[in-house]
Amino acid sequence: MNFIVLGAAGFIGSNLCEKLLSMGHKVVGIDNLEYGNLNNIKKIKNHSSFVFHHKDIIKSNILDKVHGEVLVHLASQKIPRYDNSLRTLSDNDIMTNLVIKKCIQEDTKLVFASTSDVYGKNPSIPFTEKHDLVLGPTKIKRWAYATSKIFSEHKIIANHEANKLNYTIVRFFGSYGINQNLTWWGGPQSVFINKALNNEEIEIHGNGTQTRTFTYIKDTVNALSRCCINEKANNNIFNIAGSPNQEIKIIDLAKLIWEIINPETNPKIKFIPYETFGKYEDVQRRVPSIDKICNLLGYKPQYSLETGLKETIKWQVDFLANENKL
Repeated sequence: MNFIVLGAAGFIGSNLCEKLLSMGHKVVGIDNLEYGNLNNIKKIKNHSSFVFHHKDIIKSNILDKVHGEVLVHLASQKIPRYDNSLRTLSDNDIMTNLVIKKCIQEDTKLVFASTSDVYGKNPSIPFTEKHDLVLGPTKIKRWAYATSKIFSEHKIIANHEANKLNYTIVRFFGSYGINQNLTWWGGPQSVFINKALNNEEIEIHGNGTQTRTFTYIKDTVNALSRCCINEKANNNIFNIAGSPNQEIKIIDLAKLIWEIINPETNPKIKFIPYETFGKYEDVQRRVPSIDKICNLLGYKPQYSLETGLKETIKWQVDFLANENKL
Protein backbone atom coordinates (compact mmCIF):
# COMPACT_ATOMS: atom_id res chain seq x y z
CA MET A 1 0.00 0.00 0.00
CA ASN A 2 0.98 3.64 -0.47
CA PHE A 3 0.89 5.89 2.60
CA ILE A 4 1.15 9.62 3.21
CA VAL A 5 2.29 10.42 6.75
CA LEU A 6 2.01 13.98 8.02
CA GLY A 7 4.35 14.71 10.92
CA ALA A 8 6.69 12.03 9.58
CA ALA A 9 9.79 13.33 11.38
CA GLY A 10 7.99 13.63 14.68
CA PHE A 11 7.89 11.12 17.51
CA ILE A 12 4.98 8.89 16.51
CA GLY A 13 5.31 9.70 12.80
CA SER A 14 8.92 8.55 12.47
CA ASN A 15 8.22 5.32 14.31
CA LEU A 16 5.13 4.67 12.18
CA CYS A 17 7.08 5.27 8.95
CA GLU A 18 9.70 2.76 10.06
CA LYS A 19 6.98 0.23 10.95
CA LEU A 20 5.14 0.61 7.64
CA LEU A 21 8.36 0.30 5.64
CA SER A 22 9.28 -2.87 7.55
CA MET A 23 5.91 -4.28 6.47
CA GLY A 24 6.69 -3.68 2.81
CA HIS A 25 4.64 -0.52 2.23
CA LYS A 26 5.61 2.68 0.43
CA VAL A 27 5.63 5.90 2.45
CA VAL A 28 5.68 9.59 1.57
CA GLY A 29 6.54 11.60 4.67
CA ILE A 30 5.84 15.31 5.16
CA ASP A 31 7.00 17.46 8.08
CA ASN A 32 7.70 21.16 8.57
CA LEU A 33 10.30 20.23 11.24
CA GLU A 34 8.89 22.67 13.80
CA TYR A 35 8.63 19.83 16.29
CA GLY A 36 10.01 16.99 14.18
CA ASN A 37 13.70 16.22 13.75
CA LEU A 38 15.61 14.84 10.77
CA ASN A 39 17.56 12.63 13.19
CA ASN A 40 14.32 10.72 13.76
CA ILE A 41 14.26 9.51 10.14
CA LYS A 42 17.98 9.08 9.48
CA LYS A 43 17.61 5.26 9.51
CA ILE A 44 14.99 5.34 6.77
CA LYS A 45 15.82 8.47 4.76
CA ASN A 46 17.59 6.44 2.05
CA HIS A 47 15.06 3.60 2.01
CA SER A 48 13.95 2.87 -1.55
CA SER A 49 10.28 3.00 -0.55
CA PHE A 50 10.48 6.25 1.43
CA VAL A 51 10.28 9.84 0.16
CA PHE A 52 10.48 12.81 2.53
CA HIS A 53 9.31 16.39 1.94
CA HIS A 54 10.36 19.19 4.28
CA LYS A 55 7.17 21.19 3.79
CA ASP A 56 4.38 22.86 5.73
CA ILE A 57 0.98 21.73 4.47
CA ILE A 58 -0.56 25.09 5.43
CA LYS A 59 2.06 27.24 3.71
CA SER A 60 2.61 25.10 0.60
CA ASN A 61 0.66 23.04 -1.93
CA ILE A 62 2.55 19.84 -1.16
CA LEU A 63 -0.67 17.89 -0.56
CA ASP A 64 -1.57 18.42 -4.23
CA LYS A 65 1.66 16.72 -5.28
CA VAL A 66 1.55 13.50 -3.24
CA HIS A 67 -0.83 10.58 -3.47
CA GLY A 68 -1.63 7.46 -1.49
CA GLU A 69 -4.34 5.07 -0.43
CA VAL A 70 -4.07 6.11 3.23
CA LEU A 71 -3.23 9.51 4.72
CA VAL A 72 -2.14 9.45 8.36
CA HIS A 73 -2.56 12.89 9.91
CA LEU A 74 -0.17 13.13 12.86
CA ALA A 75 0.76 16.80 12.42
CA SER A 76 -0.59 19.06 15.14
CA GLN A 77 -0.10 22.18 17.19
CA LYS A 78 0.59 21.36 20.80
CA ILE A 79 -1.35 21.67 24.05
CA PRO A 80 -1.13 25.30 25.17
CA ARG A 81 -0.34 24.45 28.79
CA TYR A 82 0.57 27.98 29.72
CA ASP A 83 0.81 29.78 26.36
CA ASN A 84 -1.64 31.43 23.99
CA SER A 85 -4.14 28.96 22.54
CA LEU A 86 -5.00 30.78 19.30
CA ARG A 87 -2.49 28.98 17.09
CA THR A 88 -3.48 25.59 18.47
CA LEU A 89 -7.11 26.23 17.60
CA SER A 90 -6.55 27.83 14.20
CA ASP A 91 -3.73 25.68 12.78
CA ASN A 92 -5.30 22.39 13.82
CA ASP A 93 -8.56 23.39 12.16
CA ILE A 94 -6.86 24.53 8.94
CA MET A 95 -4.89 21.27 8.67
CA THR A 96 -8.00 19.18 9.28
CA ASN A 97 -9.85 21.03 6.51
CA LEU A 98 -6.96 20.47 4.09
CA VAL A 99 -6.67 16.73 4.71
CA ILE A 100 -10.42 16.16 4.61
CA LYS A 101 -10.64 17.93 1.25
CA LYS A 102 -7.78 15.88 -0.19
CA CYS A 103 -9.09 12.56 1.08
CA ILE A 104 -12.57 13.19 -0.32
CA GLN A 105 -11.21 14.29 -3.71
CA GLU A 106 -8.89 11.29 -4.07
CA ASP A 107 -10.93 8.66 -2.23
CA THR A 108 -8.10 8.29 0.29
CA LYS A 109 -8.64 6.84 3.75
CA LEU A 110 -7.94 9.35 6.53
CA VAL A 111 -6.38 8.13 9.77
CA PHE A 112 -6.67 11.00 12.22
CA ALA A 113 -4.65 11.37 15.40
CA SER A 114 -6.86 12.59 18.22
CA THR A 115 -6.00 12.43 21.91
CA SER A 116 -7.05 10.92 25.21
CA ASP A 117 -7.33 14.51 26.42
CA VAL A 118 -10.78 14.63 24.80
CA TYR A 119 -12.17 12.58 27.70
CA GLY A 120 -11.22 15.49 29.92
CA LYS A 121 -12.77 15.49 33.37
CA ASN A 122 -15.11 12.54 32.88
CA PRO A 123 -14.94 10.68 36.22
CA SER A 124 -16.09 7.37 34.74
CA ILE A 125 -13.09 5.03 34.48
CA PRO A 126 -11.99 3.33 32.25
CA PHE A 127 -12.77 5.47 29.22
CA THR A 128 -14.42 3.66 26.33
CA GLU A 129 -14.78 5.21 22.89
CA LYS A 130 -18.47 5.84 23.70
CA HIS A 131 -17.78 7.85 26.86
CA ASP A 132 -18.89 11.47 27.15
CA LEU A 133 -16.20 14.05 26.43
CA VAL A 134 -16.15 16.41 29.43
CA LEU A 135 -13.91 19.45 29.14
CA GLY A 136 -13.29 22.30 31.55
CA PRO A 137 -14.03 26.03 31.28
CA THR A 138 -13.19 27.85 28.04
CA LYS A 139 -11.11 30.35 30.02
CA ILE A 140 -8.67 27.56 30.91
CA LYS A 141 -6.47 27.48 27.80
CA ARG A 142 -5.16 23.93 28.32
CA TRP A 143 -8.53 22.67 27.03
CA ALA A 144 -7.99 24.32 23.63
CA TYR A 145 -6.05 21.33 22.30
CA ALA A 146 -8.75 18.83 23.22
CA THR A 147 -11.38 21.20 21.83
CA SER A 148 -9.54 21.39 18.50
CA LYS A 149 -9.38 17.59 18.33
CA ILE A 150 -13.05 17.14 19.21
CA PHE A 151 -14.01 19.68 16.55
CA SER A 152 -11.87 17.80 14.01
CA GLU A 153 -13.48 14.49 14.99
CA HIS A 154 -16.92 16.04 14.39
CA LYS A 155 -15.84 17.40 11.00
CA ILE A 156 -14.46 14.05 9.92
CA ILE A 157 -17.58 12.13 10.92
CA ALA A 158 -19.84 14.77 9.33
CA ASN A 159 -17.87 14.43 6.08
CA HIS A 160 -18.22 10.67 6.25
CA GLU A 161 -21.97 11.10 6.40
CA ALA A 162 -22.16 13.86 3.77
CA ASN A 163 -19.29 12.97 1.42
CA LYS A 164 -18.49 9.30 2.11
CA LEU A 165 -15.11 10.11 3.67
CA ASN A 166 -13.45 6.89 4.83
CA TYR A 167 -11.79 7.46 8.19
CA THR A 168 -10.32 5.99 11.36
CA ILE A 169 -9.89 8.18 14.46
CA VAL A 170 -7.34 7.15 17.09
CA ARG A 171 -7.06 8.54 20.60
CA PHE A 172 -3.53 8.17 21.96
CA PHE A 173 -2.85 7.60 25.64
CA GLY A 174 0.54 8.88 26.78
CA SER A 175 2.92 7.48 24.17
CA TYR A 176 6.61 7.58 25.06
CA GLY A 177 9.85 6.05 23.84
CA ILE A 178 12.39 6.21 21.01
CA ASN A 179 12.46 9.58 19.20
CA GLN A 180 10.30 11.29 21.80
CA ASN A 181 10.61 15.05 22.15
CA LEU A 182 12.85 15.85 25.13
CA THR A 183 10.72 18.75 26.40
CA TRP A 184 7.34 18.73 28.17
CA TRP A 185 5.81 18.65 24.67
CA GLY A 186 6.96 15.02 24.62
CA GLY A 187 5.41 14.13 27.98
CA PRO A 188 6.85 13.71 31.47
CA GLN A 189 9.12 10.72 30.80
CA SER A 190 11.77 12.55 28.78
CA VAL A 191 11.94 15.46 31.24
CA PHE A 192 12.10 13.15 34.26
CA ILE A 193 14.80 11.03 32.61
CA ASN A 194 16.97 14.08 31.91
CA LYS A 195 16.69 15.25 35.50
CA ALA A 196 17.56 11.82 36.90
CA LEU A 197 20.53 11.45 34.53
CA ASN A 198 21.86 14.79 35.78
CA ASN A 199 21.12 13.96 39.43
CA GLU A 200 18.79 16.98 39.60
CA GLU A 201 15.42 17.41 41.25
CA ILE A 202 12.54 16.04 39.20
CA GLU A 203 9.93 18.78 39.01
CA ILE A 204 6.32 17.63 39.30
CA HIS A 205 3.47 19.96 38.48
CA GLY A 206 0.80 19.67 41.15
CA ASN A 207 0.99 17.12 43.96
CA GLY A 208 1.84 14.10 41.80
CA THR A 209 -1.25 12.10 42.68
CA GLN A 210 -2.71 12.48 39.18
CA THR A 211 -2.56 9.17 37.30
CA ARG A 212 -1.90 8.18 33.69
CA THR A 213 -1.74 5.04 31.58
CA PHE A 214 1.28 5.24 29.30
CA THR A 215 2.00 3.47 26.01
CA TYR A 216 5.45 2.45 24.80
CA ILE A 217 5.94 3.63 21.22
CA LYS A 218 6.34 0.14 19.77
CA ASP A 219 2.89 -0.73 21.10
CA THR A 220 1.56 2.58 19.77
CA VAL A 221 2.68 1.95 16.19
CA ASN A 222 1.65 -1.70 16.36
CA ALA A 223 -1.89 -0.55 17.13
CA LEU A 224 -1.75 2.39 14.72
CA SER A 225 -0.58 0.29 11.78
CA ARG A 226 -3.54 -2.04 12.35
CA CYS A 227 -5.85 0.97 12.21
CA CYS A 228 -4.25 2.01 8.92
CA ILE A 229 -4.44 -1.35 7.18
CA ASN A 230 -7.28 -3.42 8.62
CA GLU A 231 -10.60 -2.70 6.91
CA LYS A 232 -12.40 -3.47 10.18
CA ALA A 233 -10.97 -0.19 11.45
CA ASN A 234 -12.79 1.84 8.81
CA ASN A 235 -15.17 4.50 10.10
CA ASN A 236 -14.40 3.70 13.72
CA ILE A 237 -12.81 5.38 16.74
CA PHE A 238 -10.17 3.54 18.78
CA ASN A 239 -8.29 4.13 22.01
CA ILE A 240 -4.59 3.32 21.59
CA ALA A 241 -2.91 2.56 24.90
CA GLY A 242 -0.76 0.21 26.89
CA SER A 243 -2.24 -2.12 29.47
CA PRO A 244 -4.95 -0.33 31.52
CA ASN A 245 -3.83 -2.23 34.63
CA GLN A 246 -0.59 -0.19 34.61
CA GLU A 247 -2.20 3.07 35.71
CA ILE A 248 0.45 4.97 37.66
CA LYS A 249 0.65 8.16 39.73
CA ILE A 250 2.99 10.79 38.32
CA ILE A 251 4.93 10.83 41.60
CA ASP A 252 5.43 7.06 41.28
CA LEU A 253 6.52 7.43 37.64
CA ALA A 254 9.19 9.90 38.77
CA LYS A 255 10.35 7.53 41.51
CA LEU A 256 10.46 4.56 39.11
CA ILE A 257 12.57 6.45 36.57
CA TRP A 258 14.93 7.62 39.32
CA GLU A 259 15.30 4.10 40.72
CA ILE A 260 16.13 2.68 37.28
CA ILE A 261 18.79 5.33 36.65
CA ASN A 262 20.08 5.94 40.20
CA PRO A 263 19.30 2.77 42.19
CA GLU A 264 21.71 3.68 44.99
CA THR A 265 20.18 7.03 45.90
CA ASN A 266 16.82 8.36 47.05
CA PRO A 267 14.74 10.23 44.46
CA LYS A 268 14.99 14.01 44.38
CA ILE A 269 11.52 15.43 43.90
CA LYS A 270 10.31 19.04 43.76
CA PHE A 271 6.61 19.96 43.57
CA ILE A 272 5.57 22.97 41.49
CA PRO A 273 2.09 24.32 42.36
CA TYR A 274 -0.19 24.82 39.38
CA GLU A 275 -0.81 28.35 40.60
CA THR A 276 2.73 29.15 39.53
CA PHE A 277 1.56 29.05 35.92
CA GLY A 278 -1.69 30.98 36.28
CA LYS A 279 -5.03 29.38 35.44
CA TYR A 280 -4.58 25.66 34.81
CA GLU A 281 -6.49 22.43 35.29
CA ASP A 282 -5.18 18.89 35.18
CA VAL A 283 -6.92 15.58 34.63
CA GLN A 284 -6.75 13.53 37.82
CA ARG A 285 -7.14 10.07 36.26
CA ARG A 286 -6.70 8.90 32.69
CA VAL A 287 -7.35 5.20 32.19
CA PRO A 288 -8.49 3.67 28.89
CA SER A 289 -10.47 0.68 27.87
CA ILE A 290 -8.72 -1.00 24.94
CA ASP A 291 -11.29 -3.78 24.57
CA LYS A 292 -12.50 -2.45 21.21
CA ILE A 293 -9.13 -2.40 19.43
CA CYS A 294 -8.08 -5.70 21.00
CA ASN A 295 -11.28 -7.50 20.02
CA LEU A 296 -11.75 -5.96 16.57
CA LEU A 297 -8.17 -5.61 15.33
CA GLY A 298 -6.29 -8.21 17.39
CA TYR A 299 -4.06 -5.68 19.16
CA LYS A 300 -2.36 -6.67 22.40
CA PRO A 301 0.18 -4.51 24.30
CA GLN A 302 3.59 -6.19 24.48
CA TYR A 303 5.55 -3.85 26.74
CA SER A 304 5.27 -3.29 30.48
CA LEU A 305 5.92 0.24 31.73
CA GLU A 306 9.24 -0.75 33.30
CA THR A 307 10.47 -2.52 30.15
CA GLY A 308 9.46 0.44 27.98
CA LEU A 309 11.15 2.90 30.33
CA LYS A 310 14.40 0.94 30.29
CA GLU A 311 14.47 0.96 26.48
CA THR A 312 13.60 4.66 26.46
CA ILE A 313 16.33 5.54 28.95
CA LYS A 314 18.91 3.65 26.89
CA TRP A 315 17.83 5.49 23.74
CA GLN A 316 17.84 8.87 25.49
CA VAL A 317 21.33 8.33 26.93
CA ASP A 318 22.66 7.43 23.47
CA PHE A 319 20.84 10.34 21.83
CA LEU A 320 22.21 12.89 24.30
CA ALA A 321 25.73 11.46 23.97
CA ASN A 322 25.61 11.81 20.19
CA GLU A 323 24.27 15.36 20.47
CA ASN A 324 27.15 16.31 22.75
CA LYS A 325 29.62 15.10 20.12
CA LEU A 326 28.30 17.57 17.55
